[in-house]
Amino acid sequence: MTLTIYNTLTRRKEPFEPLEPGKVGMYYCGVTVYDYCHLGHARACIVWDVVRRYLQWRGYQVRFVQNFTDIDDKILNRARQEDSSMAEVAERFIQAYFEDMGRLKILEADEYPRATHSLDGIKRLIHELECKGYAYPAEGDVYYAVRKFPEYGKLSGRKLEDMQAGASGRVDVEDTDAAKKKDPADFALWKAAKPEEPAWESAWGAGRPGWHIECSAMVRDRLGDTIDIHAGGADLIFPHHENEIAQSEAVTGKPLAHYWIHNGMVTVDGEKMSKSLGNFITIRELLDRPTDPMAVRLFILIANYRKPIDFTPDAICAAENGWHTLKEGLLFGYQYGKQMGWNVGEEENPPIQNLHLEQFQNAVDDDFNFAGGLAVLFDLAKELRREGNILVHEGKTETPSEVLMQQWHTLVNLAKVLGLEVPRDATAQAQVYVISEAEIEELIQQRQAARKAKNFAQSDRIRNELQAQGITLIDSPDGVTRWHRS
Repeated sequence: MTLTIYNTLTRRKEPFEPLEPGKVGMYYCGVTVYDYCHLGHARACIVWDVVRRYLQWRGYQVRFVQNFTDIDDKILNRARQEDSSMAEVAERFIQAYFEDMGRLKILEADEYPRATHSLDGIKRLIHELECKGYAYPAEGDVYYAVRKFPEYGKLSGRKLEDMQAGASGRVDVEDTDAAKKKDPADFALWKAAKPEEPAWESAWGAGRPGWHIECSAMVRDRLGDTIDIHAGGADLIFPHHENEIAQSEAVTGKPLAHYWIHNGMVTVDGEKMSKSLGNFITIRELLDRPTDPMAVRLFILIANYRKPIDFTPDAICAAENGWHTLKEGLLFGYQYGKQMGWNVGEEENPPIQNLHLEQFQNAVDDDFNFAGGLAVLFDLAKELRREGNILVHEGKTETPSEVLMQQWHTLVNLAKVLGLEVPRDATAQAQVYVISEAEIEELIQQRQAARKAKNFAQSDRIRNELQAQGITLIDSPDGVTRWHRS
């Protein structure tokens, strides 16, 4: 089956065809580092983490770039509140970001460009826009002339005539410089320095870049004029991504990205998350409750990535229960593998092609349908859990050992594609030796011999040893000792 992706730009699913066979360049608009990451960030980061993992599993070599916005009014306001600096605030919350994402098992990007590290590319891009007639200076500011770009609005579907003034992004919180613009829809590429604010030298005077130009420059510097996938939250479609397209394509004359993909928003009990409503939940608050990070991943992945998702106590409880089921299946090999003669370390090897792998790929190939992929994992986990119960109570399974081993290997590998992994401490605890039926019978024979020799201390020791292994002995009047696993 061919991988298809819903492209926000064309508003339809399209077969995925990378610019270069076997390679994918992917850019994700990351966080503005002025506070701890919240549930919305968790959703976006988990979704794009799994998209990247899936593309790699499908055999693509993925270069994944994620930026940090570290020049912004919100960061500056936080620094003023704390009597700190924009750089100190940004650095603190960048480190907090890595801590939170580490707990969620998000793979690190190949590169994390920052706006402060990309100023040369930003100024170069603004200069090229000015030379081509798409940008104009105004009293130390530089603005993008939106009406010069005929395709403006093609991503969001908005018509320029219907757009409100002041679409210049977070650098212009109140758009106090509207009088400088030639058109109300124009947006800032460079902002003149204000007293007691960080500033950088440029051809237009000291100042700082606008938000939108930062990403255009970082994409170009790190991945080139055109990339395969540009990802972000649905709230970024307009104005941020729309403005990125206008900036980049006006200079290069090439598409900025072939596929634009966006994740849906997160609500809390049906309401938009906000501090004023008191329902603002950071990732660390959620995980410290505690909530299992794997349950958070499951909660995110069980929904269509493009649709809104509602965070409720019932939803997270269902995800916790779902993770418990998957966890039992993932631990199966560690608990029972040695008893069945497996080399447990082989779960690291890719499983051979089978029906479950095909079902998983067929599901996820349809615009990253992770919920469909999870259904395959749950089927495997439930089957392994059933076989584990039979093994505990009867000492053997109904299904051949090699079939169970293939099922377990498949489950472990597919779960890894979704970033669902059992913690190492749980794996270690599960790697407990399970005594075999033959060993039980041998110890019973030794115990009977000890009893005949009236060595009751030895007899009791063997009984206690078996009891510790979960084996209960029943001595019948006819002299036969029966046993069962507790």
